[in-house]
Amino acid sequence: MKKTLCALAVGATLFTPALAMAADVKVYGRAHVSLDYLDDGADYNEVGLSSNSSRLGFKAEQKLENGMTVFGQVEQQINFASGEKDDKSINFATRDTFVGLKGDFGQARVGRFDSPFKAARGPVNFFGDMVGDIRNLTRVEDVRFDERNENTIEYKSPKFGGGFNVIGAVSLHEGTTVDAEENKDKAYDLALTYKEGPVDFAAAYEHYEEEHSKTGRDGFRIAGAYKITPELNLGALYQYTQMDEADVLDALHQDAHVFGIAADYKFAPKTYLRGQVFHRDVDADDANATLLAVGVEHRLDKAVRVYANLATVLNDENSNLTPWSEGRSNNVSGEKGEDATALSLGFRYDF
Repeated sequence: MKKTLCALAVGATLFTPALAMAADVKVYGRAHVSLDYLDDGADYNEVGLSSNSSRLGFKAEQKLENGMTVFGQVEQQINFASGEKDDKSINFATRDTFVGLKGDFGQARVGRFDSPFKAARGPVNFFGDMVGDIRNLTRVEDVRFDERNENTIEYKSPKFGGGFNVIGAVSLHEGTTVDAEENKDKAYDLALTYKEGPVDFAAAYEHYEEEHSKTGRDGFRIAGAYKITPELNLGALYQYTQMDEADVLDALHQDAHVFGIAADYKFAPKTYLRGQVFHRDVDADDANATLLAVGVEHRLDKAVRVYANLATVLNDENSNLTPWSEGRSNNVSGEKGEDATALSLGFRYDF
């Protein structure tokens, strides 16, 4: 046993310089857990532990002789709360996984990763992967646009006009091969982003063909944030989603508008106060919902933060949304017509 370990150590010592010369490889991750009190407004009111989009990944980057750079990433979801296997941890590379080239021409990559439409939520993503995440209103049932689409080819332009980028992407098909009988399952994205100084802005359009697994649909999103002062960041989002075949009997599968505002305020050197209100207006009777969230976050270090969030969704009679359904392992369904409320104490370590 000692000889085996010694041989492995010698081998690692010999190969490490060669790997370093070939590419810059980085191991990274995020451990994000929270203690939650969830109340569905009816029978469920319990305390539980949640792992919130925790992950482990590998990044590689290498400069080529022609001046371009090749890069790649493999990322896997990890459950730091229970450690159990689930549908997202059976296979490796369940999160953003890709390979690409970048240079003066811009950037091109292929793989499975956040769509440009999903990334356009960034300017107002103050409660991302936490209780209060706005995806609880923007990503409902099959009306889903915050996705990592499979088999995607994406191009991102170089910056122009100060801070603009154009991003285009196409997901060629679902699964590992193209179905010759039902091959109209592509997804198309087009986005415009601007990030310079106090301004962070994104607008995106996404279209899914009619034979996609969650039906044909179109979505438009615009989001922006402006740092009024170095401490105060104010943002807003508007989204419109349209189903090709809306189900008149199901209020959750209807065309919908989502809009609202969010703010993040640094009131102490390492402490932030944030809040938001977003409303989902559905083309169905008594199916609207409003998400309200407030939170305080303290950063112990650049890599470590603790926070407390309080969030609620006010549901109309035919809506059963919650403020906790997205990006978290502690998850229960809401009750139709009942307001759902959650209190969350969280810890996040980025390494």
